[in-house]
Amino acid sequence: MPKQPAPAAPAAAPRVVRRAVPVPQDPSQEAPDEGGAQNEAAPVLPLPPIPDSPNLPKEAPPPAAVIGVISVPSVMRLSTAADEAQRVLGARRDKLAAAAQREQAGWRDEQQKLQNDARKLTAEQVQLRERHLQERRAHAQRDFSNRARIIQEAANVSLNQIERELVRIVRQVAQAHGMNLVMHSEQVALHVPEQDITQEVADQLNKILPHVFIPDENVDPEVLAKSGKFPTTANPQAAEDQVPASAPAPKLPPAQSILRRQH
Repeated sequence: MPKQPAPAAPAAAPRVVRRAVPVPQDPSQEAPDEGGAQNEAAPVLPLPPIPDSPNLPKEAPPPAAVIGVISVPSVMRLSTAADEAQRVLGARRDKLAAAAQREQAGWRDEQQKLQNDARKLTAEQVQLRERHLQERRAHAQRDFSNRARIIQEAANVSLNQIERELVRIVRQVAQAHGMNLVMHSEQVALHVPEQDITQEVADQLNKILPHVFIPDENVDPEVLAKSGKFPTTANPQAAEDQVPASAPAPKLPPAQSILRRQH
């Protein structure tokens, strides 16, 4: 009896350890102990009265949906204005990337030269040249960051023109076909070709807006906005008010972006 082996409990011990060490999570979101959850009753809270909502008078039902579909990415691929903006701004990005690579190579060369000359220089001279190198690099980073911002904002200026015109054209084409609901074709599982207005919208967009205004390479769009030459994003309605009235369209509520929603 004294040599009786201990009960074979090791199999149960790992289960206890696994329960005690769950996957780390936010303590505020830890599930309560099962026994506590069952025993703890839900708190009793007050239910203040709410006003009664009377039945509304019957009104005319909405018109039957006449649906059209459009692929905005396809319209952008067919747009001559979008292609022009992509080519011009893409060339500017490539030019900036090449300049950044040259500057980085020059900075590395200067750093290597400093390492080679370090034995011939005093500690103060080494520190001075290191400080100049750091200042040069910091200045270059600020300059390239600012130039990248200018390119991106020029792209936004171009895209905004296409977007505003596209919204107007989609409305006009839909109205010409008696459509009162236009959906993105990428969200539609099935439709007939007659419902697709993509090509018609693209053709009309190229006719009305074959080119877009792209700020010059050395022009900061934010500075241009302050010049007063154009309406700005701070007052987009002013841009709508400047639309020529050669073919006035009915006043429609502002639409959400149909371009950026695709990206």
